[in-house]
Amino acid sequence: MKVKILKNKNLLLVLSAPSGAGKTTIAREFIKKHSDFSISISSTTRKPRGNEKNGVDYFFLSENDFKKKIDDGQFLEWAKVHDNYYGTSFNEVERIREMGKNVLFDIDVQGGINVKKKYPSDTILVFILPPSPEILKKRLLSRNTDSLAVIEKRLQNAKKEIKMAMQKYEYIIINDDLTKAVLELENVVSAFERKIEFNEEVFREWLK
Repeated sequence: MKVKILKNKNLLLVLSAPSGAGKTTIAREFIKKHSDFSISISSTTRKPRGNEKNGVDYFFLSENDFKKKIDDGQFLEWAKVHDNYYGTSFNEVERIREMGKNVLFDIDVQGGINVKKKYPSDTILVFILPPSPEILKKRLLSRNTDSLAVIEKRLQNAKKEIKMAMQKYEYIIINDDLTKAVLELENVVSAFERKIEFNEEVFREWLK
């Protein structure tokens, strides 16, 4: 019998980045190419931007509803970021896993660390950065969604996120070219899936 490397199902792939680094665009392009992954829809108390839709981009909740879900233990991870609450419900993750798919998280660093704590063997932590701080600021300005004060706050928060990622995250991708960034993410996933702990059946076949 020919022994094959088996793809691990229910992998938890976390993408985190400072606001404006392009992680959501990378996540969407990755999903287009990999139907075995599905993006986890986060819950948030912030207001919708532009054409964002409830249940598609986020589950938009009031602060009271969000806090009630915290008290009821419904979140796998949650954090307060930029004066708003963000979180991932256990129900959303299980919905994707029951479909037999891997889960892709587009969440902040605090959330990623919490996912890793709960699922240490199944979680990949990937941090995405633009080529330079100047380019990050330019991207934030070009979005025309935030005031200058908010943008400055996001840039300061970026430094905190980078420090946390340096300590806890496993991989980094510099997003200076979308196609290249998606390819690098594919390489990260491929390498992670070949870890020994995900391929115990290969060894069992050899030891028969």
